[in-house]
Parts: sequence; C-alpha cells; structure tokens
Amino acid sequence: MSRFITILHIRWKKDGGYRELLVIALPLIASTATWSVQHFVDRMFLAWYSPEAVAAAMPAGLLSFTVSCIFIGTAGYVGTFTAQYFGAGFPEKCGPSLWQGLYVALIGGTVQLMFIPPAGYLFAFVGHGPEIRVLERLYFSILCGGGYFIIASSAMAGFLSGLGRTRPVMWVNITATAVNLLFDWLLIFGNWGFPEMGIAGAGVATVSALAVGTILYGFIIAAPRYRKKFETLRGWRYDRSLFRSLVRYGFPSGIQFFIDVAGFTIFSLLMGRLGMEALAATTIAFNISTLAFMPMIGIGIAASVLVARRLGENRPDLAADSTWSAFHVTFGYMALISLLYVARPDIFIMPFARTSDAATFAAIEQYTVVLLRFVALYSLFDTMNIIFSSALKGAGDTRYIMIVTFLLSLFLLVVPVWTAAVLFSGGVYLLWTIASIYIMSTGCIFLYRFLGGAWKSMRVIEEVPIFVPPAAPETPLTE
Repeated sequence: MSRFITILHIRWKKDGGYRELLVIALPLIASTATWSVQHFVDRMFLAWYSPEAVAAAMPAGLLSFTVSCIFIGTAGYVGTFTAQYFGAGFPEKCGPSLWQGLYVALIGGTVQLMFIPPAGYLFAFVGHGPEIRVLERLYFSILCGGGYFIIASSAMAGFLSGLGRTRPVMWVNITATAVNLLFDWLLIFGNWGFPEMGIAGAGVATVSALAVGTILYGFIIAAPRYRKKFETLRGWRYDRSLFRSLVRYGFPSGIQFFIDVAGFTIFSLLMGRLGMEALAATTIAFNISTLAFMPMIGIGIAASVLVARRLGENRPDLAADSTWSAFHVTFGYMALISLLYVARPDIFIMPFARTSDAATFAAIEQYTVVLLRFVALYSLFDTMNIIFSSALKGAGDTRYIMIVTFLLSLFLLVVPVWTAAVLFSGGVYLLWTIASIYIMSTGCIFLYRFLGGAWKSMRVIEEVPIFVPPAAPETPLTE
C-alpha cells in the first residue's frame, strides 16, 4: 500500500502528472459539468411538463446539434493551434487563429438556418407520431436559429483553453447555465407572468444562454492581457493560409464529431419507432449518462491541450505522460459512476418521476433501469475513446480519427441499428446492445492507435523551435 501511495505521489508532482493535468482540467470539468446540469434540468423540466415534450426534445436536440457539430469541431480546433503556437513560442499567432475559427462560425450559423424549412419532412420520414413531430420541428427550428452562438463559443473557449486559461471558460459556462435554467423555469411553465411555452421555452432558454456566453467571451478576449500579447483584436483579418490550415486539420475533427453525433441521432430517431415509452426511456438514460459523461470531456480537452503544447515544445514524452495521467483519472472516476448506475439506478431516475403520471412513468422507469446497465458497461470503454482520441487530435491526427469513426459508425452502428429496427422489428435492448458494441470498439481502436506512437512526430503548425526545459520542470502549467 505504501509503495502505491509513493507512486501516486511521484505521479502527482512530475511533469505530465496529475497535478499539471488538474490545473487545466478542473475548470474544464466544472464547465462541462454545467453543460450536464443544463441538459439534465432542461430534460427534467420537460418531463414534468409532459411525456411528449421530453420524448421530442432528444431527437430534435440531437438533430440540431448534428447539423452544427461539423462547424463546432472545426472552430473548436482553434484550441490545438493556440496550444501548439503558444508552446512553440509564437503567441502572436494565437489571436489570428481564433479569428479564423470565428469565420467558420459565421459560415456554420448561416448553414444551420437553411435546415429549418425541411425539418418537418425529416421527422415525418422517420415515422414519429404527429403529436411528437410538431414539438420536434418547433424545438429544432429555435435551436438552429441560434446556431452561430454555439460555434463561436466553441472557437473562443478553444482559444482560452489552448492557452491553459480555463478558469474564464468555467465562469462563462456557469453564468450561461444559470441564465438557461432561469429561463427554462420561466418559459416552460409560464412562471412569474411569463408565457407558458413548453418545449419552445426550453429552446429559447438554450439560445439565450448561448448568446450570453458568446458576449462574455468577447469581452474577455478583448481585454488588454489578451489583445496585447496574443493580438486578439489586431489579428481580425482573414488569413488564407491559416484558415486553410485550420480547415485542413479541424474539418476532419468536425466531420468525426458530426459522424459520431449523427450515428446516435439516427439511433434516437429509430428508437422513436418503438413508441413513446422506449424513446422517453432512451432520452432519460442518455441524459443521466451525460451528467457523468461531460466531466470526462473536460479532462479530454485538457489532455488535448497538454499534448498540443508539449508537441509544440518538442516534448512528446511529456505529451504521452499527460495522456496516461488523464486516462488514470478518468477511468477511476467512471468506474465509480458505473457502479452506482448498476447498484442504485433509482438515485438517477427519481428526479424525472416528480410530477409525472405514475402509471405512464412506470413503464419508462422499467426500461431506464435496464438501459443504465448498458451505460455502465460502455462508459468504461468510452474513457479510452475520449482520452486517446483527444490526445491524437492534440497532435493533429484528425484524419485517422475521422476515417475510423466513419467506418465504425456506418458498419457497427447505423446499418445494424437500421436493420434491427426496420427489417427485423428489433426491441429496445437489441438496439442498445448494438450501440454499446460500437462504443467499446471505438475506444479499443483509438487506444491501439495511440500506442502505435505515430502521433509523436505530428504537428499542425509550420515552425517548431528547439525547446529548452525550464529550471523547475516540476512546476505545473498555470496562467
């Protein structure tokens, strides 16, 4: 036992160790936890409002996110450019990198508006009932109308995270979440004299919160400490070479993000063919898993930032150490949560039952208890998916990730789920088994790629000077 504690102590203090990781990761964990709380409470309020509203929220929300995620992934890749330029000693390139991401946001926000008119036909095509379909189209249209904000926020959060300055990201997300929850309570139920808007109120609350977050990021990035050193204002011009580099590496990351989300959007849409109870249970199970899943995303972002920065410094050994530290922390956390999913599912399900019709919710709860066992199993493998794919993205290995995600999503998720649901009328548990196999396979393949080591020689920036380690190598990276 004492030897184990000694090993942990050494790992805590060393470069690439737990302390260095958590300095960057903890604010990001708090940030992603606020996203989880936001989605959890949003769906919980809708479950209180009506079973139809919560059933419609997931497919419509996922479809909206699917439309935007190519641009979110591309714009968010600003973080890797910022981290590598900062690590390589070129801070003046960080601001211009951010602006290229904001131009991606303008394009993405415009594209999302184009998806509003045909939305109703898509929900009709997949076979959802008319009462659900009306709510889905309404919610989807509102979210797409605010598409620019989520993409721009991704670029600005990536910029700050790439510099290792993750506390401002945390406070922006906490503020935006508070706005979202307040507006949810006011607009879904019509409290304090506001109109009762149901699922439309949830959409307006989400878009309002994203707009507030974007404005706050703008004020932070325009502050003297950023505009002087990183040229966040002087670097506003379109830079053809830098924009092309961002698209070259960021677009495959966005496509991978799109494919992954699209696969689960199709999964959700096909689940709607099995009835309102199956779709509502799937929505609740995914919502519960998101509550635990999003902090892992925060650690993944931190791992990506550290890998990018260390590669900018020409220190791939420390990049590898940072990745393994991130995996240790994430796996230990997720193992505990998975145990609770199996042993005490009632803890997670109980908030959704409040004010719901007992007879209607009983069937939904029965499904959800079993679905959480699937979540418990695949979540352990999802730690490998998140951490090792994040490390590979930090190096610039985005094309490989895109290709693997496309092939696995098509042949292990979309085609099997469609075949099971449409041709063989498979049930809820069969579809969830297929989804679990897909997630587990993806995690194993990204681990294999990371162990291969090809990523250690990759860079996304054009110049990397020789790096001289600081006098105190055990000092963690801070602001």
